[in-house]
Amino acid sequence: MKRIHLKTNWFLSKKLANRLLLPFVGVGIAFLSGCSTVTSQKVQPLQESAQAVQETKNSNNRPLVPTPEDTNFVVAVVNKVEPAVVQINTERTVRSQVPEEFNDPFFERFFGDRIPTQPQGRVERGIGSGFVINSNGQILTNAHVVDGADTVTVSFSDGRTVQGKVMGQDNVTDVAVVQVPSNNLPVVELANSQQVQPGQWAIAIGNPLGLQETVTVGVVSATDRSASDIGASDRRVGYIQTDAAINPGNSGGPLLNARGQVIGVNTAIISGAQGIGFAIPIDTAKRIAQELITKGRVEHPYLGIQMAQITPELKQKLNNSPADIQVQADKGILIVRVVPGSPAARAGLRAGDVIQKINNQPVTTTDALQQIVEKTGVGSTMQIELQRNGRGLQVSVQPGPLPTPQGG
Repeated sequence: MKRIHLKTNWFLSKKLANRLLLPFVGVGIAFLSGCSTVTSQKVQPLQESAQAVQETKNSNNRPLVPTPEDTNFVVAVVNKVEPAVVQINTERTVRSQVPEEFNDPFFERFFGDRIPTQPQGRVERGIGSGFVINSNGQILTNAHVVDGADTVTVSFSDGRTVQGKVMGQDNVTDVAVVQVPSNNLPVVELANSQQVQPGQWAIAIGNPLGLQETVTVGVVSATDRSASDIGASDRRVGYIQTDAAINPGNSGGPLLNARGQVIGVNTAIISGAQGIGFAIPIDTAKRIAQELITKGRVEHPYLGIQMAQITPELKQKLNNSPADIQVQADKGILIVRVVPGSPAARAGLRAGDVIQKINNQPVTTTDALQQIVEKTGVGSTMQIELQRNGRGLQVSVQPGPLPTPQGG
């Protein structure tokens, strides 16, 4: 999955960093210590390149499917939804670049301006999926499907192919909206993803491996999988997990319930695993899409802290280290670093503070804190209760907009 890495000085002081040895994330507010068994797995986006099609054609990822006498509902769902599901083909021109191994002053001394470069004008092609959410031609897909694309072509199940234009994309949630010049298009029906439950039917329609209009069936395996659970801690999404077979090229396609309503947007798989796929809940995707349609961008709230969940091991390591941080709390979120000039810095938060409550709600995990910040919104006030060197304090903080990579 493509990630945002803010061009900010995100590093701990050497004194503290050498003792914590904890991983950073690039979203802006989260510093997560992952204990999940899958965080070391590589989560992969589902867009595919032409080369990926050939490399994965022979995969044997078979879904669990209902018995033949129960399949009529799947046929009904496909007939209802398939006209609104599209294939998205992209082309991106890669400009001339100096290979990384030559990006060194040593080579400049010998090669000067004759350093070898990669071929100029190389074209990369990709395939993804999407679905129509508005009869006037607005299509929901993944941001990584269209990211950096020079051209976007949309193909419908009836054989029509039209040029599309990216209205906006949000890399934090991996949601994008593509506009095509068409009217009276068939549209999908959107469900309420808060009502999704593990064990219910899940149907995926898309273009895996470039095979248009492919249908797979399974169940919802779990809901509200955090970004850190799946090793994608730069995302701000609580994912739906499914065992319906999804593969490269399914990105941006719909995950449906037994009534043919969209419950999620297929977005990622775990490399090397079978029957483990993830979808963005449609409530989240719909909210982000609406902002992209109306404003062309999305503002995510941002505190400007790096953080870690308090554990007995972390507490002992800190209290036994020469660092100027002593932790007495057994639970909470340790602030490891505060970004200079950030909302947290302006509010007076410090490295070593332990956040215990936000708006009177206890927080014990970094994911829970992240979700509270996201729901609070930019400019709203949060009341944070914390411990500082064993003393209780209350601080008011107003999250600001998450800086863009270009903004630093």
